[in-house]
Amino acid sequence: MLSTTRKRAALTAMAVAVATVLASCSTPPPPVPVVAAPPAPPPITLSSAIVERASAFRGYMQRAGAISPNFQDAAQIQSSLKVAVAYEPKQFLSGATSYAAILALQDPTFVASVRTFAADPTQRQQVINQLVADPAYAVGFKGSDTAAARIIDTLNGDGLKVYTAGKAVKQAAYDVQHSAWSKTTVLDRDGRLAYAKTMSATPALADSADVAVLQQAWNGSAVPLVAAPDAVPAAALRSAPPPYKPLVIRGLAVAALAALGYAGDDKLALIDAVMAEPASAMCLNMAKLNLYQCLAVAKPHYEDVFCLGQHIMIDTGMCVIKASGAALPYEPPPPPKPEPVVKKKKPVAKKAGSAKKKS
Repeated sequence: MLSTTRKRAALTAMAVAVATVLASCSTPPPPVPVVAAPPAPPPITLSSAIVERASAFRGYMQRAGAISPNFQDAAQIQSSLKVAVAYEPKQFLSGATSYAAILALQDPTFVASVRTFAADPTQRQQVINQLVADPAYAVGFKGSDTAAARIIDTLNGDGLKVYTAGKAVKQAAYDVQHSAWSKTTVLDRDGRLAYAKTMSATPALADSADVAVLQQAWNGSAVPLVAAPDAVPAAALRSAPPPYKPLVIRGLAVAALAALGYAGDDKLALIDAVMAEPASAMCLNMAKLNLYQCLAVAKPHYEDVFCLGQHIMIDTGMCVIKASGAALPYEPPPPPKPEPVVKKKKPVAKKAGSAKKKS
């Protein structure tokens, strides 16, 4: 019995040894390949300075568009003038472009199209270089037409409000003359002209509450500034085909750089270069020059109302509308002046026999 048990144990040990030898001679399975995860695209970034400029622009347009034409005294006129003159043309234009970029970032199709180039570092850098060299490169992304429509419609709407309010204020320059106080001379005329020039060279400040709204708007975590595509019927969606005005193009380019994660605070100098468009500031500069000339010669209060309505509100509103690329409001031509009536002299009838013949 013991010998049988020992034999079985020996056979088992031998089988284990043979299995071990055979296992050592077999080829081990290949290791499971490790697939590296694709690099995560950088987050969307937008400099806080860009948001503040956009807020300063938006705040000015809201305040200027709210100026009432119902003037009751001279103090109300001067107070309205102080509100309306308070923008520096270069910063104002930069703020409009910054606002355009935020509006474009609210277009999901445009942002998604740009983001497809954000994951690959080489491809991302190539697109960035193209945008910096030529901002019009942004027009090639899918969704640029609807993003452009957002910019055009919003800026046109803001400009039209200021323009329309200015028309009412300009009319008030004539209506207010029924009040005796409107015909008295403005006090410290030189001082109010100097104030207008000072405020026209001083960058406007943004409202902190509005900055928070815009900060949330560009990253999609708040109610959109304009109707979202999924909030309106497909037939009501609007797209604006190119060509676009420089402000719209540069707004799209800044938005594209932001979608690529290349528009943060550390890239502000580059973004400023992309937004720069000297020719677009000519309209605003001319409006300011006309304002200075108007205030320099205005004496009674009702003339200050005219300067306010025409050369601040109407002219500035028209500049914004032009920069958006929208059509200017129709202005009927003035009626032709009547031609002066020239009275013809009646011929004097000669009396018969009045002429004597010489003998």
